[in-house]
Amino acid sequence: MERLICLALGYAFGLFQTGYLYGKMNHIDIRDYGSGNSGATNALRVLGKKAGAIVFFGDFFKCVFACLIARLIFRESADQSLYVLYTGFGVMLGHNFPCYLKFKGGKGIASLAGLLCSTDWRVTVVCAALFLGIVILTRFVSLGSICVALAFFILTVSFGLRGDYTVAPERLPELFAVAGLISAMAVWRHKANIGRLLNGTESKLWGGKKQ
Repeated sequence: MERLICLALGYAFGLFQTGYLYGKMNHIDIRDYGSGNSGATNALRVLGKKAGAIVFFGDFFKCVFACLIARLIFRESADQSLYVLYTGFGVMLGHNFPCYLKFKGGKGIASLAGLLCSTDWRVTVVCAALFLGIVILTRFVSLGSICVALAFFILTVSFGLRGDYTVAPERLPELFAVAGLISAMAVWRHKANIGRLLNGTESKLWGGKKQ
C-alpha cells in the first residue's frame, strides 16, 4: 500500500507539465516543435533561455516537493529512502507519460535531478559535475543526461551497500531495483538520441537540431 501511495503521489505531481503549460502561455503546444517533447531542452531550443530555465526548475521542484511530502509522511518508517525513491519514480512516470496529454511528455531528466537532490547530496554533486563536464566537452545534452542516469544507479547501489540509506537490509534489493527502473527509463527515453549519437547526427547544445 505504501508503494502505491508513493507512486500515485509522485504521478500526480508529475502531471504538472511545466513545458506544456509554458508553451500554452505562449500560444503553442511545445510538443509540436523541435524534438517533440515537453522538457527543458526542447523549451530552450524553441522558446529561448528564459523558457528553458523556467521549465527546468518547474520540473525539478515538482519532484523535490513530492519527495519532501513522502519524507514527511513516512518520517517514522525504517524504509523511508525506499518510499522517497518510489515517489520520485512516480513523478518521472507522470512527467514522461501524462494521461491527459495522451501519454506524451518529456524525458524526465529535470525531475531526476530533483530526485537526486531529494535523496543524496553526494550523488547530486557527482552527477552534476559529470553532466556539466560532458556537456561542456561535447555539447551533447543527451549524452550528459544518459551518463547521469547510469551514474545515479551505480552510485545508489554503491552507497546502499554501505548502509547509507534509511531502508531495512532485506529491502535493499528492492531499492536497487527501483533505482534501476528509474535509470533504465531515463536511458530508454533517449533511445532516438542514442541512435543519432551513434550515427553522428545528434545535435549539440548550440548550433544543432534536436536533443
